[in-house]
Amino acid sequence: MPNESMPLNVRRMKWACLVIVVTTTFFADSCSSSQANNLKAGFSKPVLVHVYTVAEETTRRRVQAVGSLFALEESTLSAQVESRVDKVLVDVGDVVSEGQPLVLLDQRELQFELERQHGLVKQVRAQLGIGPDDPLPTDPKKMASVQRAEADLFDAFRKYGRAKDMFKDDLISQQQFDEVESRYHSAQATYDLALQEVERLKALLISSEASAAQAQKKLGDATIRAPFPGAVETRNVHPGEYLRLQSPIMVVVRTDSLRARLAVPERWAGLVKDGALVDLHVEAFPGETFEGHISRINPTVSQDSRTFEAEALLDNKAGRLKPGFFVQASLPSEKEDKAIFVPEPSVNYRYGVYKVFLVKGNRVSEKQIQPAGQTEDQRGRRFEVAEGLKPGDRVATPVSGDLHDGDTVQEQLEGASPAAK
Repeated sequence: MPNESMPLNVRRMKWACLVIVVTTTFFADSCSSSQANNLKAGFSKPVLVHVYTVAEETTRRRVQAVGSLFALEESTLSAQVESRVDKVLVDVGDVVSEGQPLVLLDQRELQFELERQHGLVKQVRAQLGIGPDDPLPTDPKKMASVQRAEADLFDAFRKYGRAKDMFKDDLISQQQFDEVESRYHSAQATYDLALQEVERLKALLISSEASAAQAQKKLGDATIRAPFPGAVETRNVHPGEYLRLQSPIMVVVRTDSLRARLAVPERWAGLVKDGALVDLHVEAFPGETFEGHISRINPTVSQDSRTFEAEALLDNKAGRLKPGFFVQASLPSEKEDKAIFVPEPSVNYRYGVYKVFLVKGNRVSEKQIQPAGQTEDQRGRRFEVAEGLKPGDRVATPVSGDLHDGDTVQEQLEGASPAAK
């Protein structure tokens, strides 16, 4: 600190020198730092980018929907007869063909019942006097039992006629006449009963043959078969179990064709038509497209989701797709709009915000955009922008690595290799 005993002019000169030294040092440091930054900037390499010039274009809208895959058919097989499980021939995941035996039940009691019914049929046919393959008699009067009763009736009728004439001439007594008349009425009743017996036996034969056919069906039901080609989804029985009627046994699904049930937003109701081609995408096979056709459309809209259901059928003979897969669907439409698209790799998404890098001179700056969705066309996967870009804007996509706000960039044409530095 300057001595207060110094003259005033000497002290002022010392303070002036101190200020000059500090100012000189500050400007020297500033110049040195500026030169270092400029030197660093001169040696940093620009980021190689592809540049896309934004343009408004006319696009044909595609209907976007989501949904799930379902089996073409799904059947829960149940027991049609009461019996014990003898064998289970398939398990979950097994592929089965139509009519293939899946479960065998104990058939012994069913076989006994079938034989009993066949015995009753033979007995009735024997009573009717017809063979095992003969049809039912159409004219009861041709049956042997009826013809015998008819002959007895004819004989009794003739005797009754003679007796009546003899009784008028007092050639026989009242008692004798009454006996002949009684035999005639008895023969008439016997003949009527013979006709009724034939009709009764015919009805009994029909009933017995129906019971035999039912017993035959139950015996066949003891072998539970696949109703259609497919695969076993669930199995609920094991050998030795006793099954009651309608006990669930297995669930078989048909997967050679699948149903895609799609929830379509109501605003697209006028654009979805029967038979329309549908492009389907699943997470299990990214990048692959599966094709189906609209087979039916629900006529009502759900008031909760404001969507309606459209069902598409798709071939699955290769078995790659499985019921339950989540699907994203895209359907063509005739609606056309003006839209702005950018290459999908040029869009950055972080924390719920979509951004692109705009090229200005040889530098880039971040710009937030509002998405309208994604569209797939012949030019590849592109991103539709609703707000934030205008025709003429230039959007950068890094050839490799990442871009940052303020980076210096150098455009690389498609197909060109980076220049050696």
